[in-house]
Amino acid sequence: MSYRDRLLGLAVVLLWGLNFLALHIGVEHLPPLFFAGLRFVVIAVPVIVLVPRPRVPLRWLLLYGLGFGVAQFAFLFTAMRAGMPTGLASLVLQSSAPFTVLLGSLFLRERLRAIQILGLVAAVAGMALIGWDRARYAPVLPVLLTLAGGLGWAFGNIGSRLAAAGGESGRKADPLHLTLWVAVVPPIPLFAMSLLVEGPSSGSRALLASFSGTGWPALAALAYTAILATVVGSGLWTYLMSRYPAGAVAPLSLMVPVVGIASSWLFLGERPTALSLVGGLIVIGGAFAATASGRSRFSASRAVADARTTDETQASRERQLGSEVPVSCDLRAAG
Repeated sequence: MSYRDRLLGLAVVLLWGLNFLALHIGVEHLPPLFFAGLRFVVIAVPVIVLVPRPRVPLRWLLLYGLGFGVAQFAFLFTAMRAGMPTGLASLVLQSSAPFTVLLGSLFLRERLRAIQILGLVAAVAGMALIGWDRARYAPVLPVLLTLAGGLGWAFGNIGSRLAAAGGESGRKADPLHLTLWVAVVPPIPLFAMSLLVEGPSSGSRALLASFSGTGWPALAALAYTAILATVVGSGLWTYLMSRYPAGAVAPLSLMVPVVGIASSWLFLGERPTALSLVGGLIVIGGAFAATASGRSRFSASRAVADARTTDETQASRERQLGSEVPVSCDLRAAG
């Protein structure tokens, strides 16, 4: 990845890491499925009116929305409401990175280089170290629910890459428009599940209570997770997924738990141990190794392609002018 895009990836890491604090506050005040649907509906209404629908195949848009919006947050919010610690949730959800790499190799036939695999293995090892150190703070069911959320996120990553790669006209979709229109997919499924699981009136009562003097943190959490985490963070993420293979972008999400654990330590009193800090450093090193591994070859192939295009264009122009294209003796000897 280029240094500019890596900085954009780190900005996504920061936004998504702090987002777990907002989610913690939100599920304390609102039912989890209702909160997940509310997160997207506040974006979906203006998007339908103001933003043109990206010309991408509907199936990829649905895969992106159902994976990223419905499966990820339905399982994650339910897990946090069931007692999943905030810092540990930010860690376990990053199982989406190896899930995405696996799905990318299976469905998109993306090849992984040796150093990329080693970097990913190191990052997963760091996650395992943190998870092993903190496993005693969470029961098994919330962990399994969070893992299911990570798998849903991985399917959403594949959908976003397929949708962003090219629309019906052959041109790439605008990343921001694509991200905004993904918010149109989750509200109906999430509200339907909330109606069946949480009851028809629990969400509305909790929402009305949030307008009271003690309920305003729920509205602040909703604003952060809808605007900063979803619109800004997911927009940048979709942009990166459209430029690079899934295996190169997904490991960046492995650094989100570093921010999540640090912020939960500062604001929620969840103190990390020495092993957690060591695991966080391993995660950072592995993620950088995985994202930096393809830079030289990618740049070289792009340079060769650009040079070849330039040469062909120049030769075409010279032929059009009626002049001969000079060929050196060395080039003739090389065939």
